[in-house]
Amino acid sequence: MEDGRIWEFERSLWTASPEHYQASIDDQCVMALPAPPFILTGQQSVEAVSNTPRWQQVELTDRQVMRPQEGLIVIGYTAHAERGEERYTAHCTSTYRRLGHDDWKVVQHSQVVALTSHGA
Repeated sequence: MEDGRIWEFERSLWTASPEHYQASIDDQCVMALPAPPFILTGQQSVEAVSNTPRWQQVELTDRQVMRPQEGLIVIGYTAHAERGEERYTAHCTSTYRRLGHDDWKVVQHSQVVALTSHGA
């Protein structure tokens, strides 16, 4: 997967429909999120995020892409998200694995809430 497509895909996980999110997360995914229960796996992570309102706008900065082996992509970035008056900034990582030609799924995602808000 090329870098431009990686960032388009990652951004879509913040803004797209719950159905898109469900189709993009691997059954073996592990997530660490900044709200209880904090550590989520598989379908539990899909359900938790599917039941939260989508962000209206997201900017991804400080973007890093690593390809440690064929079929595996690891990214790191800072997300600046907005939904109405609500603002959220977090430092994030995601790991994708390729299941087949042009078929990538998220197998790991983590978020660490930034101590300062976007624009501060």
